[in-house]
Amino acid sequence: MPTSLVLLIAAACGIVVANLHYSQPLIGEISESLDLTAGSGAEQGGYSVLTFRVPTESETAGTVKLTVQLPSLKSARTEPMPGWTATIDRNADQATAVTWTADAGTLVGPDQFEQFELAAGPLPNQDTVSFPAAQTYSDGTVVNWEQPTPAGGSEPEYPAPTLTLAAASGSETGSEHGEFAHTSETTSTGTSDTLARWLGGIGLVLGAVGALAGIAAFARSRRS
Repeated sequence: MPTSLVLLIAAACGIVVANLHYSQPLIGEISESLDLTAGSGAEQGGYSVLTFRVPTESETAGTVKLTVQLPSLKSARTEPMPGWTATIDRNADQATAVTWTADAGTLVGPDQFEQFELAAGPLPNQDTVSFPAAQTYSDGTVVNWEQPTPAGGSEPEYPAPTLTLAAASGSETGSEHGEFAHTSETTSTGTSDTLARWLGGIGLVLGAVGALAGIAAFARSRRS
């Protein structure tokens, strides 16, 4: 087989591989449910920053309110968000719910998502804890994310955001001082996503250059 033809085939394969890599959904990038993640302090009796990632699934309306039920937490603090007002419901000295309400003109539109953060604790002394949530749309529709996911079973249509808690370690995360410590997991996820995109883009460019070189070489061999 002529060398030029081998180069052409190899270059074409390079483009296909690069496209397959680049078009793969990145981990954590696409989700059809309300996700909950936490910092490194997500342990029993500890404090952590909880992140609720809320997608707008409607094609005609936007998300304008999110209410999350809390497991009677001693401390709950929201992060300021432009365009949103947060309120915390309390029963005596326990935080029982948090609600984010969009200001006039603000919403999470179709095909968009928003992340709502809450510094909370102490977390319950149990293996898992759920945070049932109600998502309200601009057309009045309310989606209740409250269905439990059975152990070893398939995920329901509207699963309640659930967090798995590590056993108490007795470190600083067991006090309020660790409440605002963001996890390196969040940073590494964002970094790996960016790196994957760059690598995919570089692969596409190199594949295209190789294809052009292979085509040129093949054309020259045909003329000679």
